[in-house]
Amino acid sequence: VACCLSLSGLYSGPGWISVPLRRQQLGGRSVQHTSEYFGEVTVGTPPQSFLVVFDTGSGNLLLPQEDCKDEACRRHTRFNAHNSNSTLQLVDADNNTQVGSDGSRDVVTITFGTGEMSGVYIRDRICIAESMCCEADFVAAIDESDEPFGAVPFDGILGLSMPQLGEGAAFSVVDRLVKEGAISKFIFGVFFGYDGEESEITFGKFRRERMVGSLVWAPVTVAGYWQVQMEDVVVDGETQNLCPNKCQVAVDTGTSQLAGPENIVDRLTDKMDVAADCSNVHALPTLGLLVAGRSLTLSPQDYVARSGNICTLAIMPLDVPPPRGPLFIMGDPFLKKYYTVYDQTRARVGFALARHSQPPRDSFLQRSRKEDRAR
Repeated sequence: VACCLSLSGLYSGPGWISVPLRRQQLGGRSVQHTSEYFGEVTVGTPPQSFLVVFDTGSGNLLLPQEDCKDEACRRHTRFNAHNSNSTLQLVDADNNTQVGSDGSRDVVTITFGTGEMSGVYIRDRICIAESMCCEADFVAAIDESDEPFGAVPFDGILGLSMPQLGEGAAFSVVDRLVKEGAISKFIFGVFFGYDGEESEITFGKFRRERMVGSLVWAPVTVAGYWQVQMEDVVVDGETQNLCPNKCQVAVDTGTSQLAGPENIVDRLTDKMDVAADCSNVHALPTLGLLVAGRSLTLSPQDYVARSGNICTLAIMPLDVPPPRGPLFIMGDPFLKKYYTVYDQTRARVGFALARHSQPPRDSFLQRSRKEDRAR
């Protein structure tokens, strides 16, 4: 099996490559927190191209296959195993046994919050750029629920978690790329740009030119997940004593949301006091997460969602029990503010302010100030 990504605008060097990501806002929700970033991969011989979300919160490559007749599958590009001369149909996730003449094989069901997919195991050539290929296993969907898969602009999901979250030893595409020498080490950096900016994911190293200042490193606390310990919540530079027994924070490139424990989100909702009519948005405090002794700070522009003339605190309540929780999940709004680096070799996550070439377009903070002056 080999994995391949083929895109224009690639940056690369010995043992590393940067892949450009596309951004598309999903309709039906607040524009401020609905972007999805995705890129292209190819699978098979000859290569078949797919758009995928690069998801640090999951561990497998998931693609719809030709046999899936659900509407969610038919709206997207489906993998056709019959058109690839390097495909191996696998009985299960744990060994190299190929499907026999009786067709008997395992079927796995994977849930995604509001929906689920069921699929079978396949091995084939997968590439990140034409020169970055490996042998890896993936899950080919035979059923997909309409929510969320029917409405998304991408075909599948490429899991970038640590290998422990994969269905088996050969399911981590990045790990397979390292073992086959395509990239030098299991490390990658993520830059999410604003409208009009390039976005990218870099495999094999991180790019200092995407950062302002140096990285703050924090050790991974739960094997498999890119999550680290968080000491407290910080509001306008003051700790709030909301995590007396320590919280956790997971960095998730596969979600457009911010989320946190319900009891803490409720207290923050009262503390931040975001006016529903957006009248106080420009006067709101900063909100930070205390990680490795440093406050990773968000401005109101990052943590307030605006839909028309209605503003809300854009942190969803989500309760995750120990040992993973209490857990905050940082998606797109955080990832636009911070350049993040994921280092499997040393089991750590790095954070640095992202170096943007321009501010976000049509900032709702600027709109709010104009509206205040007009009152």
